[in-house]
Amino acid sequence: MVMAESAQHQLSHTEQRAAKRPAPSRRRRTWAHIKRYKALYIMMVPALAYVAVYKYGPMYGLLIAFKNYNLGLGILASQWADPWYRHFSEFFSSPYAGQLLTNTLLISVYKLVIGTVAAIVVALLFNECRTNWFRRTVQTVSYMPHFLSWVIVYGVCVALLSQSTGVLNNFLSDTFGFTVPFLNSTDWFRTVLVTSDVWKDIGWGAIIYLAAMVGINQDLYEAARMDGAGRLRQIWSITLPGIRNVIILLLVLKIGGILDAGFDQIFVFLNPQVYSVGDIIDTWVYRAGLVDLNYSQAAAVGLFKSVIGFVLMVTVNRMARRWDGQVW
Repeated sequence: MVMAESAQHQLSHTEQRAAKRPAPSRRRRTWAHIKRYKALYIMMVPALAYVAVYKYGPMYGLLIAFKNYNLGLGILASQWADPWYRHFSEFFSSPYAGQLLTNTLLISVYKLVIGTVAAIVVALLFNECRTNWFRRTVQTVSYMPHFLSWVIVYGVCVALLSQSTGVLNNFLSDTFGFTVPFLNSTDWFRTVLVTSDVWKDIGWGAIIYLAAMVGINQDLYEAARMDGAGRLRQIWSITLPGIRNVIILLLVLKIGGILDAGFDQIFVFLNPQVYSVGDIIDTWVYRAGLVDLNYSQAAAVGLFKSVIGFVLMVTVNRMARRWDGQVW
């Protein structure tokens, strides 16, 4: 009893001394934290160096959006534009600005909506398939197009859709007596773009949704079956709500690139006959910057696209907090 009272008295005395001791400063706590996890910070160095050199370093070149850039003088020696927004105003007052923005937004939204819905449907089919060998085979086949370059995909499209030698047009010609200019028609060009993009990435896009479905508590399905719920009811009431946060998260990430629209694909597929429906901001920036050597206006348009993408991503991320699907 005496020993217990002595230990309690000693412990109380220690707590009092600890309470009187001044708390370590924020700087000392930070250094202690860094020292404790120094191995992790050392591993971060290459990634931070990559981001600094290849992501933030090139931002120095954005100065030419506000200058009359001269290739011989360099960025710093070139004269400032007068007024400073001259290259922005020239683009937006040009007759092709509205067409470029419309094409970019329409193609991006079509790809975003149709591609997301298609990937979710494929993930649901994989999740509901009970024949393992068949599911694994179809999954492998659906992933393969993701690893093909757009040049190869365009070759496949030409082999299928060419008006003169395409397999589909040969069938239409032999059966119905007419052909369709899928690759050169303004009525079909966006459909070909969206369809080929969905075909290329549908299996790859379904991976994340399928992984989210696997993590849903199986007891919920068992309880639903006991209540008499069928497969469709389980999908609607359990599976889709279970992956809601993942869907919102991926949409937020994709919204940031809403004005990209897929330069690689459209650059390969584009031809002068479909400029009115297929020419986007990135392809115009390529022609203005590298073909016509109008670097300043190309940089101004590229900067405008990046700012709009950043604003959209921040706005949608704030809206997504309502459903706990925000990125940060």
